[in-house]
Amino acid sequence: MKFIRIFSIVLSALLLGAHFRWHGMDVLSILAALFPALLFIKKAWAARTVQILLFLGGLEWVRTTIEIASRRIDQGEPWVRMAIILGAVAVFTAVSALPFSRNKGLREEYGLEKTSQPSRVEQ
Repeated sequence: MKFIRIFSIVLSALLLGAHFRWHGMDVLSILAALFPALLFIKKAWAARTVQILLFLGGLEWVRTTIEIASRRIDQGEPWVRMAIILGAVAVFTAVSALPFSRNKGLREEYGLEKTSQPSRVEQ
């Protein structure tokens, strides 16, 4: 069951790794493909780091979409289908961070659940 919850994270990372590899950025490719390994660290900082990387990955897909669309528009080539596909990949990548916010099991596992203990104020 846990694999299903993190599948989108792993898939997003692999897509980012392939994207960077296609552009010859080998170091970023390896880092992108490996960042889900942080999920083996059951700490809040690891989960937050993965969330931030996924959000940044979504922004990278948006940047790429704009860049390719601009180039295709300038050359008079079709661009709408490409923009829809890459836009969907951008949304998928960014939304992949949501299980840490929406899934109580993952929140507890990574220590993201807020404990509601009343604080005492001494006067």
